[in-house]
Amino acid sequence: MPIITINKKQFLKELEKKLTDQEIEEKISMMGVSVEKITSEDIEIEVFPNRPDLLSQQGMTRATKLFLGIKTGLRKYTLNKSGYEIKIESSVNMVRPYTACCVIKGLKLDNEKIKQIIQIQEKLHITFGRNRKKCAIGIYPLEKIKMPITYKAINPKNIKFIPLDSEKEMNGHEILEEHSTGKEYAKLLAGYHVYPIFIDAKKKILSMPPIINSEEIGRVTQKTRDVFIECSGHELNTVMKCVNIISTAMSDMGGRIYEIKMHYGKKIIKSPNLKPEEMNIDFEYINKRIGLTLKDYEIKKLLKKMGHGIKRNKVLIPAYRYDIIHQIDLAEDTAIAYGYENLESEIPKVSTIGEENILENFKNKISEILIGLKFLETSSYSLTSEDNQNKKMNQDLKLVTLANALNEEYNVMRMSIIPNQLQILKENKHHTYPQNLFEMGKVFIYENTETGILETNSLAVTLCSTNTNFTKIKQVMNSLSRAFDFKYELKETTNPSFIEGRTGDIIIENRIIGRIGEIHPQTLINFDLNIPVSALEINLDILYKIIKK
Repeated sequence: MPIITINKKQFLKELEKKLTDQEIEEKISMMGVSVEKITSEDIEIEVFPNRPDLLSQQGMTRATKLFLGIKTGLRKYTLNKSGYEIKIESSVNMVRPYTACCVIKGLKLDNEKIKQIIQIQEKLHITFGRNRKKCAIGIYPLEKIKMPITYKAINPKNIKFIPLDSEKEMNGHEILEEHSTGKEYAKLLAGYHVYPIFIDAKKKILSMPPIINSEEIGRVTQKTRDVFIECSGHELNTVMKCVNIISTAMSDMGGRIYEIKMHYGKKIIKSPNLKPEEMNIDFEYINKRIGLTLKDYEIKKLLKKMGHGIKRNKVLIPAYRYDIIHQIDLAEDTAIAYGYENLESEIPKVSTIGEENILENFKNKISEILIGLKFLETSSYSLTSEDNQNKKMNQDLKLVTLANALNEEYNVMRMSIIPNQLQILKENKHHTYPQNLFEMGKVFIYENTETGILETNSLAVTLCSTNTNFTKIKQVMNSLSRAFDFKYELKETTNPSFIEGRTGDIIIENRIIGRIGEIHPQTLINFDLNIPVSALEINLDILYKIIKK
């Protein structure tokens, strides 16, 4: 988790409250963060990923003021009109389709404030931006830019500018191959025939996102008073929230926020959007979740301590809060404001005797067997992407999709664990082979049940080496068969994810419980793998019932 450093003297000055080091540690820790270190000059704080608004000196100061009751309720930010415009061309649709922007004026920068700007940019890149993959941020001195700005994608050979911390002009390919930052993030543009750029009315390139800014236009100094901020990414909601977090932090730094009109073809979107979101407050639910009997007005008062506004029985969520999406989040904020130290522990009113789940015991035995065969156990998310589950696997299955997915990386529930295993192999290509993996976890399919979705336990096994084949993965299945004393048969079938003639269904007592085979070369290419892979996946719930019977 990221650790931010805030200036202790400035922090206490803005709080307008004297606190000892012990009080700082005790009170800030109760906000849901962890104070790692306090010196005479700085405070180091570990921030959980669900609170990106706290990844700055200004965000932490604002939250502390609220929590300590110095200034509660919704903070209102003035959004000034402007004639600034950004044109987004359709050429960026296939590479990095969205951007959100704003202008901040009237900043009085010094070394300390520049350090704070760099810190929030870097910490947001690492956490909220998933190392710039999800979103990337650029900050530029406004006086060096001629409006309007165009966001488009062109041939890398035609992209020519001097990148930050360089003395020579480079094209897009050279930046990725020669510049240190370019080499670090080159994978984000790998495989694209065009690269995105921001370019002003004088045809000067501001940056090549998500890689690097221009040395000429993209460096903020102590002389800078007005800045242009852009955030590019793959989802509009994400980049809009990111700009909200930065613009409000820089407003707290003393700047004035100006909106920008973004032209997506005929559609115009104004950025930033600092209007608070409204959500109904379920008072009964909140009390039930935290085990209290608070009055409605008490819950409202506690929510104000977390920076929310109140409108009758609705909460007004600040534009910089990305993490409030459900009543459980309001319950968590209420509990934090109430104080976890004030919650009384109580012994459950039911008497039970603990016993290990029988199915879990069965899974543990499978783990012991596969670990004995020198397999490495992995654990991956049940939430994944449609791209991994379908497109890269050369198939088009009906997946359980999320109604309000926040990003494309996690928009479906997995139907198979094998794609997760292939992704893990891709991310570990730098390690030696063979790489033999297994994983047990939940998979989700549409079924005629009460919820319409069937949740089952699955086992996936993958062999990755230069000499892996169908026979070797079948030997793994044979080992499980002997260990649990069951017989199975294979029936040849076709599956677009596997090589034809080298794949089949696993059948026990006339029931298909899984699949086995060699992964198709095109599937391997889709996952950027150049070593053969064979795999099997079986339904553990069905297998367990058969063995138990």
